[in-house]
Amino acid sequence: MSVVDDAFAGLKSRLEITATEQSIAQSRHKLIRDHVRASWEVSDDFLTGSYDRHTKTKKLKDVDIFVVIKADGAQASLRQGTGKAAVNALADVLRTKWPDVSTDDTVATVSYAGEDVASYEIAPAFEASVGYVIPNGTQWMATDPGVHATLVTAKNKECGGKFVPLIKMIKGINRQAGEPIQPSFLLEVMALALVDAPLGRYQDEVRFFLASAADQILDDWPDPAGLGNGVNASSTSWDRSQQQAALKSWLATAEWAIDLENDGKDRAAVEKWRELFGDRMPRP
Repeated sequence: MSVVDDAFAGLKSRLEITATEQSIAQSRHKLIRDHVRASWEVSDDFLTGSYDRHTKTKKLKDVDIFVVIKADGAQASLRQGTGKAAVNALADVLRTKWPDVSTDDTVATVSYAGEDVASYEIAPAFEASVGYVIPNGTQWMATDPGVHATLVTAKNKECGGKFVPLIKMIKGINRQAGEPIQPSFLLEVMALALVDAPLGRYQDEVRFFLASAADQILDDWPDPAGLGNGVNASSTSWDRSQQQAALKSWLATAEWAIDLENDGKDRAAVEKWRELFGDRMPRP
């Protein structure tokens, strides 16, 4: 392999969640799920989001948990109120054990300051005829995280196991830049549509994705499960133009890095890639 290939191999390794981080995350999310289950009547609770799909990048944060409330249980009346009211009720339960609990329109978040596995986002949910409904401000929105996970697993298999590492690299660029593209799930959804098997070198695939994404970030991107709002439905035209500008800037850097590599300047190419990935990409 070339020096640049080696650097990407190192990047892939550094973006993977370590066994220690996995162990911490497992113990924390089990405590949270056990606590809610002891306080509420729930029919199920499970991990979801990018952590469950193995597309989460380091440092690990925002581990997502669904708590499915029994339709005929003591908390069933929450379904008749606003989604935000259900989030607040869940936060009250969590605060009996964790002091640092915050809320937004969709989840209650338990945070662990100063730890690598720093936060857990818990969504109250109810079963629906298809999938689930979860809070979305004053409303409830439909979703089915199982469909998302199935799509990613199938795509990763189709791409010989290289799709998930590629997603982590793309999300790594976004995180290094301060996450101008939100939600980061949008990048994952776009990749499902824009990345085609078989995959070549990671540096080439990153460039191909950035070029395609820059062309199509202005479009509406629906929920892959065919439920609820579009993934970027809340993004204004201004938001999308700013996201496009970020992607074009990243693309220019990626093309410059590949040009350097093609000219035999491998070490300079790695330094150029490090402008996108930061210290997660090792120097030769």
